[in-house]
Amino acid sequence: MAVTVTAYPRRSTKLDDGAELWNWAGNATLARSSAVTSPATEDELRAAVTTGPGRVRLAGSRMSAGRMLKLAAEGDRLVDTSRLRGLLGTGPDSATFAGGTSLQEVYDVLTPMGRALPSSPGVIASQTLAGALATGTHGQGLSQGSLADAALSIRMVLADGSVQEFDRAHPSFPAAQLGLGVLGAVSAVTLRTVPSLVYSCHKDAVSADDLGTKLTSWNRENALSKAWWFPDENLVHVWTAQEAAPAEQLAYRAGGSALLERAETSDAMNRTIDRTLTNMRGDTQILDAAGKPYRTVNRFKDFSDVTGDVYQVFCRGIATPQINVEIAVPLHRVDEVVAVLKAWHARTNPHMHYPVILRCTGPSSAWLSPAFEQETCWFGFVVYYAEDGSLSEGGMDFLRAVEEVLADEGGRPHWGKYFEAPLYDWAARYPRWEDFRRVREQLDPQHRFANAFTDALFD
Repeated sequence: MAVTVTAYPRRSTKLDDGAELWNWAGNATLARSSAVTSPATEDELRAAVTTGPGRVRLAGSRMSAGRMLKLAAEGDRLVDTSRLRGLLGTGPDSATFAGGTSLQEVYDVLTPMGRALPSSPGVIASQTLAGALATGTHGQGLSQGSLADAALSIRMVLADGSVQEFDRAHPSFPAAQLGLGVLGAVSAVTLRTVPSLVYSCHKDAVSADDLGTKLTSWNRENALSKAWWFPDENLVHVWTAQEAAPAEQLAYRAGGSALLERAETSDAMNRTIDRTLTNMRGDTQILDAAGKPYRTVNRFKDFSDVTGDVYQVFCRGIATPQINVEIAVPLHRVDEVVAVLKAWHARTNPHMHYPVILRCTGPSSAWLSPAFEQETCWFGFVVYYAEDGSLSEGGMDFLRAVEEVLADEGGRPHWGKYFEAPLYDWAARYPRWEDFRRVREQLDPQHRFANAFTDALFD
């Protein structure tokens, strides 16, 4: 499929003078600081939404691609919800948090209570709860969908300043679950909670032969699984997790419930990681050997099995400015899609400096979730920024080409990451696309919660 692509944005290395607000990656300005307001209560949020004639975009940790958040015109406002945070209440099997609460705070509150969310976490916990729902943040495990599927009710401030509660009985709830910030401003979310479990995670290095079949098996046979595929080496580093045995749980508790790492380690990934680090150093020119991009792969050297709760085991991402592309395909097609990628890789020999990240989830009930009503495998691709804010030409070429391959295979992109919108016929990819648009027209007929990017998507 031929498509006109946009350049991935360069990262700024200049000091922020305070006049403009940047996104987390530092590759896009979002608004002049004078156009940003930071409410700390729901009443302040209502005032922020209704004050002034312009349009409104919502931001939390600002981790999405800049186009998702950027203001469109003079007079528009960016509402920073990161001060709207904290636990608002608990029930026997639920907890309610303000929309701007970081995921890390959610986990830190629930863990001492012996509770957890019924959805495995994404790797980066600095996201806000509302932002994670709005963009479809997910973890891994076929028994769960995205974080939005843990929501029991979502409270929103609408464009007219009214407040509406969407619970699971509400006909528009599947739209509110993943709303891309175009339906309203989320002030609070009630999440289902479950008893916190202790997991033992086995780590291994295996051949990528029959990878599609192995991916399905790992996910069917284990509670949680995650893998990193190194195509150049035909090697996969895989984590598979099950509820820990009683003896393992006792050892974990005896250690103060800190992540327990086994004394036995494996060097099976060491040579592969050394080659990967060589590519990364050439691309990024980062001189610090302990720099964040290098730490993301160094953790695979001399690896060991671990025991801990789900957040200790899987929520271990290192927040590093990057271009991240993630495309979802139905799990039942993963074998043939992996075969297509292998053939493409052999034919083109693309430049890679990070492995392909593989996670699988169960179906989601959110209308705009890439995993809507189907078990899904997510293919993630990363290119880190160089010291001077540039991106390697080979890395950019790789991201553009691999997304095109997966788009041709019917893939759906992660909303909060980078993707080329012209590759996708949204109404054809999402069977409830028009239903979502109708809900948007009902809740925000003037399209107050919008910018140029959402205009292009929906209008």
